[in-house]
Amino acid sequence: MKVYSNHFVLKGKSDYKDLAPVFPDILKAFLEEIGQMPEDEEIFQMFVELNMIDLRQNRKPEGYNRKGKIRMVFPMDRKEFYIKSFSKATDLSKITQVIMNYLNSANVKYEVTSDDDANFS
Repeated sequence: MKVYSNHFVLKGKSDYKDLAPVFPDILKAFLEEIGQMPEDEEIFQMFVELNMIDLRQNRKPEGYNRKGKIRMVFPMDRKEFYIKSFSKATDLSKITQVIMNYLNSANVKYEVTSDDDANFS
């Protein structure tokens, strides 16, 4: 099964802690895009806080790996995160652009790479 993904590779001095100011917005946009925004605000806040604990301490967070058409993954061995889908029919460009806008607003230095050679800037 082929995986389709867009990677947000942190560059220069940017690190996990730099994601903290915009991570709640990124996660909310991500969950809305994949249709998994919890109806209960407390559940959403739990997802945010579980990730924020790690981000505030400049550690790799969990991300969002529950069943869904798209997942947000923070790999163990690299300073990056990525969104992935198992379906070529799933368009990752919209959520990629939204995440890029949030990262730019927080002055996070990053590069976007894609397994399908899409050009993001």
